[in-house]
Amino acid sequence: MRIRPPSRRIGILLSGRGSNFDAIAEGVASGALDAEIALVVSDRIDAPGLESARTRGLEVVHLSSAGLDRATFDQAVADELVRRQIALICLAGFMRILSPGFIRRFPNAVLNIHPSLLPAFPGLDAQQQALDHGVRFSGCTVHFVDESLDGGPIVRQAVVPVLPDDDAESLSARILVEEHGLYPDAIDVVLSGRCEIRGRRVVIRD
Repeated sequence: MRIRPPSRRIGILLSGRGSNFDAIAEGVASGALDAEIALVVSDRIDAPGLESARTRGLEVVHLSSAGLDRATFDQAVADELVRRQIALICLAGFMRILSPGFIRRFPNAVLNIHPSLLPAFPGLDAQQQALDHGVRFSGCTVHFVDESLDGGPIVRQAVVPVLPDDDAESLSARILVEEHGLYPDAIDVVLSGRCEIRGRRVVIRD
């Protein structure tokens, strides 16, 4: 299946500091990433990433999940994205698991970045999982989001060595450096129509 987004309008979902959002925004501002950040959404009004987006002059929306079930909240987020004609949704530290209804509404149009070499160590605390298992290499993965946990087709990966004296904090910091380069590149691959999903494989025409 060839992925052909109808435009280069992207929406960012975040919950925290938004360092990957900043990397994407810097790529857009510098011209390295040909995209338009049309909306930034957060479920937390105090998210530093939301303030960063405001400072950059981007349209932001805060949607509280208080008192809402997951499906109802996700529908509200989806409605905001559809209203702005978002072509690709990028999760940048969005600390919520998206409902199946949301994923089905945006098939092959949601990207996430995860701090491990998937399929190894999905879910929370991936860096500590890697250390606990004694692996020699870890890294990060950009993947399409499907209804499984961190299990969608993989777009890009970057490898980071695990050093003998690493703890979760030091390993996380080195992985984060790679994330900031990998995510904008993966977004460009998808927006440019250069990728095709064949079963579980993402084939990229460079």
